[in-house]
Amino acid sequence: MVRIIYAQTVLTAEDLDRLKKKTGTDSTKEALSTAVQHYLECDSTEVGELWQRRLERLTERT
Repeated sequence: MVRIIYAQTVLTAEDLDRLKKKTGTDSTKEALSTAVQHYLECDSTEVGELWQRRLERLTERT
């Protein structure tokens, strides 16, 4: 059985608008849900690897 909880956060209106635009939805609930799902599933969001990948991308550009 899946346990569902309600979570809250504080965002600026500008950040929320950007998130809605990026996720392609007008709904705050859907935008946040989509962003969280992406964060949990995306390989690029591992904190330890995140900075290493950013540095690699920067060095590839030069």
